[in-house]
Formats: sequence, C-alpha cells, structure tokens
Amino acid sequence: MAKKIFINLPVADLQKATTFYTEIGFTNNPQFTDETAACMVLTDEIYVMLLTHLKFKEFTKKEIGNAFTTASVINSLSVDGEDEVNTMAEKALSAGGKETNAPKDYGFMQQRSFQDLDGHLWEVLYMDVTKFPTE
Repeated sequence: MAKKIFINLPVADLQKATTFYTEIGFTNNPQFTDETAACMVLTDEIYVMLLTHLKFKEFTKKEIGNAFTTASVINSLSVDGEDEVNTMAEKALSAGGKETNAPKDYGFMQQRSFQDLDGHLWEVLYMDVTKFPTE
C-alpha cells in the first residue's frame, strides 16, 4: 500500500479555507469533513486537513503559531510540468493567496511560492532531472 501524507493546518475560517483549497485544485472529501474540519484531497496520497483552531488544539498542547509572522514549515508539491506550476500559483493568487517569492527557474526546476489565507507557506515545483547539471 502506498504511504499517504496528511498535512494538518489550523485555519481561522474553515469555509474560506475550504474554498481557497478547492479553487487551487483540491477536492473535498465529505466523509472526513464537518463543522470543525475539512479533508482536502490533492491525490490518492496527499491530503490537507483544514482544522478550526479549537479542533487543532485537540492534537497538540503547543500554542498555535502565527503563520503570517513566523515560518516553521514550507509544504512543497511537485507537479507534471511548468504550465501546471504557473496554473496552480495563479489560482492561489486569484483565490486570495499571496506570492511569497519571485518565480524561480533553475534550468532543471521551475518553482513558484505562495501563502494561503492563513499564512501557511507552499511551493509548487516541476523538476526535469534530465536537465540537472552533471558537474
């Protein structure tokens, strides 16, 4: 069985966050969604659990950080091409996200960065290892 990743994110407004992730290409799994959480699916292996602050606090005794002022993780997603990098990043910006860095082109890898409505950091990248420098 393939390993799966579940990224749990605290969100201030569950409905707005659900709409944001839907607009950038995730789908909602209603089986794991209620008034405290929304399960957003990108692939069969990648899930983002959007949790109200009260729900998130059920999983940790730590204080919820302010993702607008501090960074503790950057979630990176690989996609199938440079066009898909730009499409997802532009959808994120149109849905209210903010670009956090200028687009980067390393020759073998193209990358765009944004933050969601709650300040959580994301990178979208396409890598063509056949173009990786050999020296």
